[in-house]
Amino acid sequence: MGRLANISGKDAVKAFQKIGWYVVGQVGSHVMMSKQGVRVNLSIPQHKELSVGTLRALIRNAGITVEEFIGLL
Repeated sequence: MGRLANISGKDAVKAFQKIGWYVVGQVGSHVMMSKQGVRVNLSIPQHKELSVGTLRALIRNAGITVEEFIGLL
């Protein structure tokens, strides 16, 4: 299993955009992302460093594995 550490919200948004997620808008400090054909929206906090639990939840909601996500970075 790969390591999830020191990933910013900005980097996470860029990684999810590579697999078809797009920015719908921003609510406060959270970027909202959506993907065609997926019922779940991602709410990514724009922090300098995302907590590992938050990042794992986003990856799980996006329907990919940790290794796939690390490959997108």
